[in-house]
Amino acid sequence: MPSWQRLAIVAAVLVLTAIVARLIDRRMAKRELAPEVATRYRVLRRSVTVAVFFVGILSALLVIPQVRAVAGGLLASSAVLGIVIGFASQRTIGNFVAGLLIAFTQPLRLGDRVTVDGVTGKVEEIALTHTWIRTDGNDRLVVPNEKLASDTICNSTIVNRETLAQVTVPVPLNTDLDCIVELLRAELAEERSPEVFVSALDGQASISARVWAPDVYAAEQLEADMRLRLHRRLREAGLWNTG
Repeated sequence: MPSWQRLAIVAAVLVLTAIVARLIDRRMAKRELAPEVATRYRVLRRSVTVAVFFVGILSALLVIPQVRAVAGGLLASSAVLGIVIGFASQRTIGNFVAGLLIAFTQPLRLGDRVTVDGVTGKVEEIALTHTWIRTDGNDRLVVPNEKLASDTICNSTIVNRETLAQVTVPVPLNTDLDCIVELLRAELAEERSPEVFVSALDGQASISARVWAPDVYAAEQLEADMRLRLHRRLREAGLWNTG
């Protein structure tokens, strides 16, 4: 086969690779996703595009007989070169792996408001090796993914909705406070992370009881329920302060 035909085939393969990669990327980019899913999807798109280009270029080069002929020699002599390249690209590979970790563990997502090294902004893009953060001054902070995966990040968007429900009940000072605390702990034993303790000794003793609720509304409902339950338990034990 003449050289020009081989070159034409290489060019055709490269053009076809670029078209396929572009079509795949555009098809994947059309989907509207939630921030946590979009972050993984964006990194996946970049990884797929790189993989398509890698396979296409490799396929194009294999069309040239000279490349196939010297492949064995290159592989035999590539050990030292591979070590050198490995050391040279260690940081790049680390950033790439960190980008995958960020995509799946999601300490930050697209659109999140974060603070990195004292700079606050909105996550605008998570690429294969770097993350772009738009600051309040409309500047762009480019942070290596390896740094984001290893350093402390303040994420103001990911907020825990759990709320503490707390009720305080008065009891006489001459009451066995240890007995009351154990009694109320038994009443709330089925709730999440219950705590019962003496919170004040001022004219009368105050016993505080608190548990965790899924959100603010649930905490309000739980507090109302706890008041009834604790009051009932204390009255049954004859320990409610009626004075």
